[in-house]
Amino acid sequence: MTDGIKQENAGVVTAALLVIGDEILSGRTKDVNIGAVADHCTAIGIRLMEVRVAPDMPESIIAAINALGAGYDYLFTTGGIGPTHDDITADCVAAAFGVGIDVRADAVAMLRERYSEAELTPARLRMARIPNGAKLIENAVSKAPGFMIGNVIVMAGVPGIMRAMLDAVTSRLRTGHRVLSQTIVVHKPEGDIAHLLGQCQSLFPDVAMGSYPFFDESRYGTNIVLRSVDDARLSEAADALRRELEVNGCAV
Repeated sequence: MTDGIKQENAGVVTAALLVIGDEILSGRTKDVNIGAVADHCTAIGIRLMEVRVAPDMPESIIAAINALGAGYDYLFTTGGIGPTHDDITADCVAAAFGVGIDVRADAVAMLRERYSEAELTPARLRMARIPNGAKLIENAVSKAPGFMIGNVIVMAGVPGIMRAMLDAVTSRLRTGHRVLSQTIVVHKPEGDIAHLLGQCQSLFPDVAMGSYPFFDESRYGTNIVLRSVDDARLSEAADALRRELEVNGCAV
């Protein structure tokens, strides 16, 4: 396990997300954390580049941590740090980094803010098992902490708790240029404007352009989303595309 590769462009910070849990893959639980992490990363200047879902199998989780942690500046994980036997994320992270894991006093202290001594059962103390060398991530909702080790940020799977941990860890993260966007709504099918979009993309190769069809009020339309870290360049490309669409009879 490494601390992640360094990007050639110092203004770009990348991340991956590993969603852990059989309940996600079975469809029993509908994941909402992917969108929340993506929105948060975009807002603070981190580019979420890849999302992977792993079952509750140590070999799968460890392999994913090693691959994604080495490939991006940060790896976020969600799920598998609760009190039950199938909550194995912390053990897998420890294994990936080749370090030990045990109940830690500072993590227990956090749990005591919510639970009495009688309530700190062996099951709940599992949530205080932290890999050696990891730094705790505060949990304002239920107190059981997440943790960060190297470039891996380990968070709960419960959406509200995950978001609290994500907010708590943000100040520790290196961020890059924020990706800005503009959306152009065209009331034409995607196929009717694809050639115009392609032509504009060739003129502005540094501005990402994507088309997303929709069906609304018995008619087809397309949302065209332009993205760039350069506000002036983004506006230039958007204005050029609007003009081209209007010249070709595509109202925007």
